[in-house]
Amino acid sequence: MADLEYETAAKTRLQLWIAFDYGGRAELADAARSMIAAGLSPEEVDEDVFAVYLYAPDMLDPDLVIRTSGELRMSNFLLWQLAYSEFVFVDTLWPDFGEDDLRRAVAAYAGRQRRFGRR
Repeated sequence: MADLEYETAAKTRLQLWIAFDYGGRAELADAARSMIAAGLSPEEVDEDVFAVYLYAPDMLDPDLVIRTSGELRMSNFLLWQLAYSEFVFVDTLWPDFGEDDLRRAVAAYAGRQRRFGRR
């Protein structure tokens, strides 16, 4: 991981987040507990405030999520952040996922019209 961080430190076009030992439900519960501990009233809580209490509040919501291994579920991953993400599901296992797989996934994403909840 340290090598990956070093090698990509100057990159500005793509952000890659890898979540190890992470659970989306735990993140949401921790955010709620933190807001209660901070003394927020229910009226003070909206989507923007809630997002501040997530594990990585500076992380942008993903535009594209590539789910490997043929699974058709999110597996408790970024439950809040994925509301308007686009998904590509591939049968390839993560260790075997390569440049060609990434190119196909990005091409599939590029051909979509994003509406962010609008019709």
